[in-house]
Amino acid sequence: MDNWDEVRTAFQVARLGTVSGAAEVLGVHHATVIRHIDSLEGRLGVKLFQRHARGYTPTEAGLDLLQVAQATADQFEQLAGRLHGAGAAMTGELVVTSVDSFSPILLPVIAEFQDSHPELNVQYITDTRVFRLEYGEAHVAIRAGKKPEDPDNIVQPLANIEVTMGATRDYVAKYGPLNGPQDFHKHRFVGPTDENHRATFYQWMKDNLPKDRISLRLSDLRDAFQAVRAGGGIGFLPSWRFAETDELVPLWEPKPEWSVPLWLVTHVDLHRTAKVQSFTNDLKAAAKNWP
Repeated sequence: MDNWDEVRTAFQVARLGTVSGAAEVLGVHHATVIRHIDSLEGRLGVKLFQRHARGYTPTEAGLDLLQVAQATADQFEQLAGRLHGAGAAMTGELVVTSVDSFSPILLPVIAEFQDSHPELNVQYITDTRVFRLEYGEAHVAIRAGKKPEDPDNIVQPLANIEVTMGATRDYVAKYGPLNGPQDFHKHRFVGPTDENHRATFYQWMKDNLPKDRISLRLSDLRDAFQAVRAGGGIGFLPSWRFAETDELVPLWEPKPEWSVPLWLVTHVDLHRTAKVQSFTNDLKAAAKNWP
């Protein structure tokens, strides 16, 4: 069947018995209803209705169409119910993506959420590439830096991650404290191989530190924490890293311009599903306690 609008029109005429009643239900002009019926009868080569002063009475063929169309309408209604139920269900899969440098603060939230919803399978994918939510690669993305601008996504501020300079206790014992810019010449710093890196704290480093004092540069900034922890020098770290171990000490008060904005990104088509809403609500609540 090429034109379901005509079948739907015929179904309503057969169900209601009048052109005017079908036109009102369908929200179209009565002339459109008559045109659809005439077109459908011409296409099938059979009369579906007997026309008379009181309205339209289905012929035997019209009754067959009514029966099939009613069954089809019932099936669509059942499908709509199942799809609605699927959207409200806390089952299936939930895919969350971020970069692995945020795993220490995200994984406790994910683990607690999964424990509360044991019928839901959670995948946490860390990668430097941007996963395409519109292609179904993930349900929820946590992204850092500049606010994402994809018009098909819903973007919410999640947190501002406080960042400061730090080093190991052994490093400080060997090279001394960092009391201000006057001490830069005494120290070694960990930075990016890309001198124009877009992170605001690395922009600050480029503008304020002598180039020759950045003695260890990394191409993959996921290694920055390990480089500082290994004694490679003073580096920028999220403030919560210092609570993980006694080996590290902060050496400078965090500056507002060093902070990293985190964004919570969901696709508009999945944003209001129960599992996405439940997880993002838990994540936003947890983020209020992040330093």
